[in-house]
Amino acid sequence: MEQKRPSIPMQVQAFRRRRQHHWPWALAAAMVALLLIWLVSRTPGESSPQSSTPVNVAQVAGPPWQMGNPEGRFTLTLYADLECPFCREYFPQLKRWVGSNADVTLQWHHQPLAAHEPAASAEARLVECVAEARGHAAFWQAVEWVYAHTRSDGQGLPDGLRYPESTPAVEQCMASERADAVIRAQATEATKSGVTATPSLRLLDRQTGQAILLQGPIEGDALLSAMDMLAAEDTASDAAASPATPTSEMPADVVGDMPR
Repeated sequence: MEQKRPSIPMQVQAFRRRRQHHWPWALAAAMVALLLIWLVSRTPGESSPQSSTPVNVAQVAGPPWQMGNPEGRFTLTLYADLECPFCREYFPQLKRWVGSNADVTLQWHHQPLAAHEPAASAEARLVECVAEARGHAAFWQAVEWVYAHTRSDGQGLPDGLRYPESTPAVEQCMASERADAVIRAQATEATKSGVTATPSLRLLDRQTGQAILLQGPIEGDALLSAMDMLAAEDTASDAAASPATPTSEMPADVVGDMPR
């Protein structure tokens, strides 16, 4: 979700000499000299005309891995466990809802539960490594694949089943500690934020910095109500909140009064 890099033009001026039988050698020497200068002065890491186009950093930068409109007013963070059966059932619904709301971006936050280990962290490592190698869209594809194939509730993937889109880059990542560090950091942050169950959602109004934590699989109407509530806070304060104002969390129990 490749075009070769155009060759860098080089203009070489040929100097005429009175003795014509020497000028081809002078021209060739000048071209070789200019070529060597260009090769030496290239920016480190710059691709040669014959090499493939470098990966677009804007597409692979992460985590957190996102889908939806990155410029949307609202960021919806999904705290999830890949072995959580409720997360597995809820994820397709949430994905469809995000796809139909242009003002929302969804981002994933790992929270593998102790009751689902070691399978939960092993699957989290897989999706992280796929994303590291191939970017945001590949991350969500890997999540869907895991949910489609896991036996869930801590039982993990069937023995011998391998991710079909695996590459040497993915395997190299799986053998390292990079993904584990990301997963541990996100899980620790979730606990500190008061997230105690999966799935949970945190809806952030990027315009005001206000946020609300929603426990459990929240239906679309309730999410829209939460968005309206956050927007109403902006109106009530007469847009006085500064973008630099620290994010404040509303109590999660207000969700119980929202229409489902």
